[in-house]
Amino acid sequence: MAFIQTMRWFGPQDPVSLMDIRQAGCTGIVTALHQIPVGEVWSVEAILERKQRIEADNDRFTPLHWAVVESLPVHEDIKKGLPSRHVFLENYKTSLRNLAACGISTVCYNFMPVLDWSRTDVDYQMPDGSRALRFVWEDFALFDLYILQRPGAENHYEPDVRQRAYERFQRLSVEERTRLTNTVLLGLPGSEEAFELATFQSKLDAYKSIGAPELRANLYEFIREVAPVAQEVGIRLCIHPDDPPKPLLGLPRVVSTEDDLVQLCQAYNSVANGITFCTGSLGVRPDNDLAGIVQRLGSRIHFVHLRATKREDNPLNFHEAGHLSGDVDMVAVIRALTLEQKRRQETGQGETTLPMRPDHGHQMLDDLNKRTYPGYSAIGRLRGLAELRGVEYAILQSLPS
Repeated sequence: MAFIQTMRWFGPQDPVSLMDIRQAGCTGIVTALHQIPVGEVWSVEAILERKQRIEADNDRFTPLHWAVVESLPVHEDIKKGLPSRHVFLENYKTSLRNLAACGISTVCYNFMPVLDWSRTDVDYQMPDGSRALRFVWEDFALFDLYILQRPGAENHYEPDVRQRAYERFQRLSVEERTRLTNTVLLGLPGSEEAFELATFQSKLDAYKSIGAPELRANLYEFIREVAPVAQEVGIRLCIHPDDPPKPLLGLPRVVSTEDDLVQLCQAYNSVANGITFCTGSLGVRPDNDLAGIVQRLGSRIHFVHLRATKREDNPLNFHEAGHLSGDVDMVAVIRALTLEQKRRQETGQGETTLPMRPDHGHQMLDDLNKRTYPGYSAIGRLRGLAELRGVEYAILQSLPS
């Protein structure tokens, strides 16, 4: 009933190697074909090349396998419900069939418009000198109001937030403004490309007529289109929650709460339509009962991200805490997930071992002098995995045999 321990690997250019991940104690790799443009088909040849690279040293060392695809990205035309979406929906189905043909059965995706996860600082110094990711609402407002200058942005912030953001904007150096802009406009994880400020507003404008009801409808259309194919070929789709779980830049977000997850599961009632249970994303909201979500929706959880965010004095601000020291009751969450795996084993329903990865580790020790994708340095994730492994082991030992 123990988790399949995994780490995310961004491919051959990732400074964290497959051997590093193996030595951390993992047997599963979470990766994607980041080199393929969003919306294009993942060919069998490209999938097998990546799979073979992961397994290349399995005859000499502890075997690794490609446990989860994260992510098979959803094209913006699907999210916007454009007529052109049908081409991309068919491409998505073909990619799912190809992944299944190569023996890969868990596929994570998200439905966040334009931006993926958002932060305002990827170099936040913790009390122990390590570096973490952080989101400050006032700084995000500063970017939105006074750097991007999005039309109508003032309607999305309280007067005192606007005033403090303006005063801070006046104090920022050109270098600090550039750093904030580059942080907010980071591209998809694994991509070396970020959005350009000059063209970013046009991407937001494309969503002017799309609110939460429209985006939700487009998500449900997507899942009703692709989940039957996933079900047919034995793939478990699992959506990643919004990060952070709230609307940003006037864009709707519709996978932020337990109710959002329930509605999505009901939109196509199949085990193929599942959830990536990310404790960090969902845990930013105090109204999300994480252990309770596992108890109520556990059968639809196919992939687990364990990390802990910490809400600050202003609860709209948060940073990535240590895996056992944030707002997430990690012991209760791991206990609930362990019991879910035990239930599956006893009933014969569902995969009995869930792939889990420690998410967004602190940059620390030797990694402070290395360039890695923010949140994905080796040592911080190793520390997190060791802590999570200890909690899991203690819980397993406490269960009646």
